[in-house]
Amino acid sequence: MQFTGKNVLITGASKGIGAEIAKTLASMGLKVWINYRSNAEVADALKNELEEKGYKAAVIKFDAASESGFIEAIQTIVQSDGGLSYLVNNAGVVRDKLAIKMKTEDFHHVIDNNLTSAFIGCREALKVMSKSRFGSVVNVASIIGERGNMGQTNYSASKGGMIAMSKSFAYEGALRNIRFNCVTPGFIETDMNATLKDELKADYVKNIPLNRLGSAKEVAEAVAFLLSDHSSYITGETLKVNGGLYM
Repeated sequence: MQFTGKNVLITGASKGIGAEIAKTLASMGLKVWINYRSNAEVADALKNELEEKGYKAAVIKFDAASESGFIEAIQTIVQSDGGLSYLVNNAGVVRDKLAIKMKTEDFHHVIDNNLTSAFIGCREALKVMSKSRFGSVVNVASIIGERGNMGQTNYSASKGGMIAMSKSFAYEGALRNIRFNCVTPGFIETDMNATLKDELKADYVKNIPLNRLGSAKEVAEAVAFLLSDHSSYITGETLKVNGGLYM
């Protein structure tokens, strides 16, 4: 894929889908900034893996839910590279409970970590990218933000809000040639669900028209497309990566 920009910040990039996004974008020529919150060892290992292949990578520690931390991180990147071309808001958490048992604290925790963090990132990226009148942002939402799910009132609200928020940012960004889009992964094979029993996975798969789980690589390639020049006339859109589970 072709990229006019030079670098990308990926939140929650040390493992899972975020790490796969970093690997994919690095292989396409971008300098990737690998954000992590606590596990420096894993983030450094990913950075070293990419550099051994001749790719450009750097690690940057901050809590995406911290406004000051996010702002300082972007300032650090701008000082280092002269600007920020792309942002992928991937960091997120879950705190699943039935709504009648969910504490308000549980609701706010997920909203702050998933939605508010993405808002801060989008806002600060828009400020920086406006100076060069170029940029692209992809927010990693979820199929749960589109269809809801039992026991995930907080998570569905955070991801549904991310989808709606991206559309509003797309209106504002369009004035400055800055695009905002979302991807909504379905059931993806990651370390998080690798321990699920085969019978449970089979129950999920039977409801997926493509009859299999998705891969983190497939999500990463969707993100790369939305960031790249190949989607230069696409903004405010949500790209479903779910095997047809929700159309």
